[in-house]
Amino acid sequence: MKRQLAIITTLLVFICSSSVGQDNSSLFSRLQAISNSGTDFFNVDGIEITSQSISSDFSKKSILKKFKKYSINENDLTSSDTLLNLANYYVSKTKEICPGTIQHASYYFIDNPGKGFTAITFVSFNKKDRNFERNFVKLLYTDSIPKTVYEPLQIDSINFAGRKIALGSSCKWMGINNVQCPSYGQMNWSVHKTLEDAISTVENQFNVINAKKGGKIVSVDTVNVIFESSETTAKKVIYDFKGVTSLLAGMSGGKTLTIYFVAAPVKQNFVSCIMSFWNNDSVNPGGLPPLLERVMKLRQ
Repeated sequence: MKRQLAIITTLLVFICSSSVGQDNSSLFSRLQAISNSGTDFFNVDGIEITSQSISSDFSKKSILKKFKKYSINENDLTSSDTLLNLANYYVSKTKEICPGTIQHASYYFIDNPGKGFTAITFVSFNKKDRNFERNFVKLLYTDSIPKTVYEPLQIDSINFAGRKIALGSSCKWMGINNVQCPSYGQMNWSVHKTLEDAISTVENQFNVINAKKGGKIVSVDTVNVIFESSETTAKKVIYDFKGVTSLLAGMSGGKTLTIYFVAAPVKQNFVSCIMSFWNNDSVNPGGLPPLLERVMKLRQ
């Protein structure tokens, strides 16, 4: 009987361990990262994540001094996430960007005994998953994120949802999963577990852009496209800047941006993608600049 119980216990441990491994394998297939000046930036499921290790002592004073940019005060540092089983401070903040679009920000400050502490942030719109956050914090704490998810800081090619796209050396990262090629367009994307989540992400990003000041949306259309071999539709937006007060508009010399919002299946996952180009960018006969044409075609 004892031997049977031992076998059952061993099997349960094996099954649970396998399930966790499979879950993380699925996560890693969607996760991408870059590392810059001591900070790691991650993107998955429309969630922006940062991780930065600090060599100072783990204290409220050190946190407030090192991370003034988070607008956290001492009264915020009063609770911890006890389910992590790690010494930590946990802070949660929400902000309404526009009606119906809420930005959620989570801040974890984790003690690394003898090494200092690590600050980990999660930013998302209209969703918040504490279990996901805890799992990711533990993966970072145990150094379990595969190096294969990291992209080189200097771009030669990019991993676009599992497909390598050669771009050359003129393009640059504007953020994680956000690449810009001078005169050839810009795109940012996220890989999702479900199509519903991808659709929600592009809707949230449209609402955020629509709420921005300094410009306005002058037209919105739905167009037929082929995105990474999938026939689908995209929301096409023309965004007009008021004068040349925008730094971005001033640098580009452009006056209007054409923006495409797409959510579609790609390989075994789903992708949300926002692509844009200025009115004075180079446009190919197909109606899109070279960067955008690497992932999408307009259907005539």
